[in-house]
Amino acid sequence: MKTEVSTAANFVTRLLRGTRLLSEEQLQQFRFSLEEALGDHYQHHWFPNAPYRGSGYRCIRINHKMDPLIGKAACTIGIAKERLFSLLPSELTMWVDPYEVSYRIGEDGSICVLYESAPPSDTNQPDSCKDELRIGRASPSKSFSMMTCSS
Repeated sequence: MKTEVSTAANFVTRLLRGTRLLSEEQLQQFRFSLEEALGDHYQHHWFPNAPYRGSGYRCIRINHKMDPLIGKAACTIGIAKERLFSLLPSELTMWVDPYEVSYRIGEDGSICVLYESAPPSDTNQPDSCKDELRIGRASPSKSFSMMTCSS
């Protein structure tokens, strides 16, 4: 979780650094506070074995109002949420999940991946529920075609 949280905090800090309105000391304090807030917030909502479970809870969102965790970090450096809102994109979504951190700016923007890693592999575990059903079969399963009709 530390890498994912650090990646998310660094990204928001880089957005703020680009405004050139905050000192390096303020930016570092903001990053530290945001990492701490995210780590505390995600502590009981982090599921490495089911990475997308809890994804909505871990989503950071600015959509015409400030995300409370980013706002909390801004307060530690004396920046009001309103001023912070003027410094960041008015629409930002960031997903902080085990093994992946991605973001989108704007409602119609592309989703960009900031960090991605493969989950540790466990050779005793099937890759998917489909693989689980195939375990022990000597031959491949029969192929079936599905046809859909619309009127």
